[in-house]
Amino acid sequence: MLKKLLGALALSLTCTLALAAEGGAHLDRTPDRITDLAALQNGAKLFVNYCLNCHSANSMRYNKLMDLGLSEDEIKKNLLFSREKIGDLMTISMTPADAKKWFGAAPPDLSVIARAKSTNFGPSGVDYIYTYLRTFYRDSTTKTGWNNVVFPSVGMPNALWELEGPRSFTDIAVHQVADAQGNPHWERTTTVYDADGIPTVKSEALKDYTGEATRVTRFDSADAKTFSKFESDVADLSNFLGWMAEPGQLARKQIGVWVMLFLFLFLFVAIRMNAAYWKHVR
Repeated sequence: MLKKLLGALALSLTCTLALAAEGGAHLDRTPDRITDLAALQNGAKLFVNYCLNCHSANSMRYNKLMDLGLSEDEIKKNLLFSREKIGDLMTISMTPADAKKWFGAAPPDLSVIARAKSTNFGPSGVDYIYTYLRTFYRDSTTKTGWNNVVFPSVGMPNALWELEGPRSFTDIAVHQVADAQGNPHWERTTTVYDADGIPTVKSEALKDYTGEATRVTRFDSADAKTFSKFESDVADLSNFLGWMAEPGQLARKQIGVWVMLFLFLFLFVAIRMNAAYWKHVR
């Protein structure tokens, strides 16, 4: 029985790691600000101003934001811009039919998106969101004028483009191609998208190349200070989405520590009682 359980655990770990690897792009580690109320408040403000127009949060009520140290008046003044009451859910007025017409698919509800994108023994959903929101680039060949490294050909435009500032994107891919006779050979393709999304492609054959297919991407910002502020805001927004997915996670972790301490103490007591009970029998 124990061997079966260990085998199932090993299989689960293998599948999880394989799933994480299939994502393609490397996910950056998000700065941990889950206990920083100021950062979470800023994340809530960014969410309401930039995300809540298209994405709903149907499992979250506005008054739950009071757990972040906000008062009712602050929520009403800074986060409620229509007729919603503070006890209402974070819904949107856009219908699924309109969303499908405009974007090709209805934008997902973001209530638990951070948990939905998490993997066991791998990157968290917060890391996914943090990397995803930071890897948009202008691409004039797409319908929306935007593309994304983490989610190629995504239908969502870059909602945070004003905070990000202008920047270019370079994609260097080493891959195998076939010539006119069908003979395979290695080639390096460098694609540069300027700040307006106009691509410039340059290809060169790699003779005697014995490596594997690789891809290197790079962003170049016109204003490093602006982009640094943008990355900090994205970290706040990502942490807020992580908090919203499970507002009670800090309490759960604190309770979990005490539960583990109790179990270890009980284990010690149980071992001593077992030894005392069987000492005369042995």
